[in-house]
Amino acid sequence: MKLYAAPLQGFTEATWRNIHSEIFGGIDSYVTPFIRIEKGEIRSKDVRDIEKKNNSVDHLVPQLIAATPEEFIPLVEFIVAQGYSEVDINMGCSFALQVRKCHGAGLLPHPDKVEALMKAAEKFPEVSFSVKMRLGWESKEEWRALLPILNDSTLSRITLHPRTGREQYRVAADCEEFARFYEECRHPLVYNGDLTSLEDMNRIAERFPRLEGLMMGRGLLANPAIALEYKQQRVFSHGEKASLIARFHEKFYDIMSARLQGNTQFLSKFKPYWEYLLPDMEKRDRKAIQKASTIEKYLAAVNGALARY
Repeated sequence: MKLYAAPLQGFTEATWRNIHSEIFGGIDSYVTPFIRIEKGEIRSKDVRDIEKKNNSVDHLVPQLIAATPEEFIPLVEFIVAQGYSEVDINMGCSFALQVRKCHGAGLLPHPDKVEALMKAAEKFPEVSFSVKMRLGWESKEEWRALLPILNDSTLSRITLHPRTGREQYRVAADCEEFARFYEECRHPLVYNGDLTSLEDMNRIAERFPRLEGLMMGRGLLANPAIALEYKQQRVFSHGEKASLIARFHEKFYDIMSARLQGNTQFLSKFKPYWEYLLPDMEKRDRKAIQKASTIEKYLAAVNGALARY
């Protein structure tokens, strides 16, 4: 099956993607964090993140978030102008600020808005559109009103995360509801949610053999080698993972330290990764990383943690 890297705001940006592809690999396609219209303009940060000169992965799919054709069309035009022919539409973001604007999962209770976006997509026959979505915002059955609209659209694939927006990540992914969607979906389908081990990936692939692929988000942040483990069908040892992560971290540090100024900027960028990375490391090592108050203390804590992992 194809393996996709999910977009996570603040984490899977261009530098992370480029280094992950170089050091770990195993991912067939990376999806960018969503770009959006803010105060009438596309954010400069989003522009930089999808510019070809800043990306070296083999296959990159820009993602957008929009509630209306008026937002959607200029975003697609911008992405096409950057040289891309694929666009992913975010219908899964559960952040309250976005949902209140009917963005992301906030679209799911509104079939009329989804249909309007699908019709707007028809204005770009040269673009391959995909959708990343949840089961619904409030109810796990909201997808039932949406899937006929999506089935009638010329989508290249749908990625389904089987939770509601309100659930965020607080409950287990609902594989039974995913199975119902799987039976009725006429597009290539990708599974996303709670894939944190090779065992998880094999279980989903065996249960749903018609899937086009699997998408990892938090599972890929926790174990950046998970895609390679799937491709090689073996679980990497602690030593193998620690060695690869050390190389990844060193390269990430070299690039980002030239852009980030001072302890506060640096630590606020790097520490959040360790909320996910290597969940089975010693608690004292994770605590030392999170408590580090300077770059020097942070690096010492990380090197010690990886040496002991």
